[in-house]
Amino acid sequence: VQLQASGGGLVQAGGSLRVSCAASGVNFDADSIGWFRQAPGKEREEISCTSYSDGVTRYKDSVKGRFTVSRDIAKSMVHLQMNNLKPEDTAVYYCNLVRHVLGREMDYWGKGTQVTVSS
Repeated sequence: VQLQASGGGLVQAGGSLRVSCAASGVNFDADSIGWFRQAPGKEREEISCTSYSDGVTRYKDSVKGRFTVSRDIAKSMVHLQMNNLKPEDTAVYYCNLVRHVLGREMDYWGKGTQVTVSS
């Protein structure tokens, strides 16, 4: 499994941005996909998780209604559409994969992509 996030950049507050995660080796029937972010001086936080069991995505309250996760199964891609961005959304964004096999979980991380929201 290899993960690579891309699509970050600089955007003004209120704008939109889509970041993507190329997930080679992903098995969407066994892998949960999460998006995390880490702002300067803060701990990494989970902002979304898409369950492998039912494909449902849960969101952190602070991004609910503004961020949307979608999966392109054929291309092994996961996208995070971010609308109405706020300066507090500024962070490095990471995708995470948790593989569930025989009762065990294996955790994979990719390099992040920087998102900067100016006020």
